[in-house]
Amino acid sequence: MIDDKPARVLVADDEDSIRFVLRETLEEAGHEIVEVASGDEALAMLTSESFALAFLDIRMPGPSGLEILSQLRSSGTDTPVVIITAQNTFENAVEAMKRGALDYLVKPFGMAEVLALVEKARRTRALQREVRELRREVAQTPAGERLVGKSPALLEIYKTIGRVAGSDVPVLVTGESGTGKELVARAIHNASARSEGPFIALNTAAIPRELLESELFGHERGAFTGAVQARAGRFRDASGGTLFLDEIGDMPIELQAKLLRVLQSGEVVAVGARDAEQVDVRILAATHRDPDAAVADGLMREDLLYRLRVVPIHIPPLRERSGDIEILAEHFLDRYGEELTGGVHRLAPSTLERLRAYDWPGNVRELENAIKRALVLASGDVLDPDDFAFLGHGDGGDAAHASLEAAVVQEAETFLADADACGLYGELIERVERPLLETVLRETDGNQIRAAARLGINRNTLRKKIAELGIRLPRRA
Repeated sequence: MIDDKPARVLVADDEDSIRFVLRETLEEAGHEIVEVASGDEALAMLTSESFALAFLDIRMPGPSGLEILSQLRSSGTDTPVVIITAQNTFENAVEAMKRGALDYLVKPFGMAEVLALVEKARRTRALQREVRELRREVAQTPAGERLVGKSPALLEIYKTIGRVAGSDVPVLVTGESGTGKELVARAIHNASARSEGPFIALNTAAIPRELLESELFGHERGAFTGAVQARAGRFRDASGGTLFLDEIGDMPIELQAKLLRVLQSGEVVAVGARDAEQVDVRILAATHRDPDAAVADGLMREDLLYRLRVVPIHIPPLRERSGDIEILAEHFLDRYGEELTGGVHRLAPSTLERLRAYDWPGNVRELENAIKRALVLASGDVLDPDDFAFLGHGDGGDAAHASLEAAVVQEAETFLADADACGLYGELIERVERPLLETVLRETDGNQIRAAARLGINRNTLRKKIAELGIRLPRRA
């Protein structure tokens, strides 16, 4: 039951204005406020007196809010803490939640949010005792392999990463292709106690059905034709670390049953082996599909979904968090400018407007490739809208559709000009199929999942056609 008594709240911030607005708001709501302006004062108060909640600035004289938070949790003090910061970064958000913060408040903030946090603190004392154990420092992740963005949706993802990193519960990451699902999985691994162990990623949709079981569980020598030597498999390769199963919604249904048994028992049986072997692996999974719809369509086992989706994380498409476009574009400029051109580049204000107006059907991956292409082709240090003319207008779909239609029509006209009168339909389909597939694969940058979706066929059907026609996939940027 929530205590109806006024809450005793500590406010620690070296800015007079922040302390003033918090005091006025909380006292008006009937709460008792204690103010301090340094980390030393805050730590002394928190270790000697009882508070329902503490607002700690991330940077102030003496120990920082994060340092105080760590000391509190190390000593067993479970006072709920809200970290206040003007620097809204991935590292700060994850670190705050990993060290056991109740929440993470970015300046300037609304007073309604402050009052809601006081009530949240009253309701979640028990939860804080669990979260406080997540205090291990976030492993340093290379700049090119981390999530970038400051949108509210991404901030919530950062918080969830911090909360789940310290346990081994399975996490299912959903989102469109190109949104950064593997980056979320890597961030969870890097922030976990398994960070010194391997991180093994496997795209289950990219492995032929007949080889996927061996790829996952391993095989014994002679288990099947071509098995000239034994193979450990990805589960055993990831021992002591994390196995990331990407596009789990495209895994053949018969293999899903075998995967489920491994998740339930923690044991792997290699193809051709008799004995099971225990594995110590954390499972993270991802899919571009709606998993509930996949279950309804018979593409995914419901029991496997329940096993994998203990904690769900959904990454919104880039078009729904347009505020991150500028941050991402600048990030990719910094990352690739020197490498590709040997210089520093910047975006003209009109270019930023152009990038925000585009729909980004390929999400962050498409933006990354667009920045690379513009860098290589640009004539100056400032990237103008003309340097991104290849994006077309709106969602870019009209240009791609026109290119596809032109390629197919041209091939059909060429064929009809010298074709026999009989069997036209079958011969035309056979002749048009190759340029059709090649064009769609080129337009989707070799992404077979997106290509299959555009064609309206199954991914496995597309893979079979590629093999039958000997189509060479375009090299992805």
